[in-house]
Amino acid sequence: QVQLVESGGGLVQPGGSLRLSCAASGTFFSIYSMGWYRQAPGKERELVATLTNSGSTTYADSVKGRFTISRENAKNTVYLQMNSLKPEDTAVYYCNFYARTRATQFSAINIWGKGTLVTVSS
Repeated sequence: QVQLVESGGGLVQPGGSLRLSCAASGTFFSIYSMGWYRQAPGKERELVATLTNSGSTTYADSVKGRFTISRENAKNTVYLQMNSLKPEDTAVYYCNFYARTRATQFSAINIWGKGTLVTVSS
């Protein structure tokens, strides 16, 4: 019923830019936060950026000044603008919502997309 679909990943040269999109479908009663996480091969999943219900943002130190998270509330869509990409940014990027849905009215849950691969290489 509730689904997140990421798009926008691909192959980019170092210094290039990409914009990731995460489109949510289904009924959300309350969205407490939206975020992007990433997992590089052989590495642990890490937080990239979050956007709270109140509009505040947080970023991993490794992406501060280069990445920007934003949203379109009417579409329950979250974006991640990635500039000045580095090879170290190569990872599968996952969209995350922490929210109450029709199926889980009384409990907030983490909802995850399937991920989109970003490869930064020359």
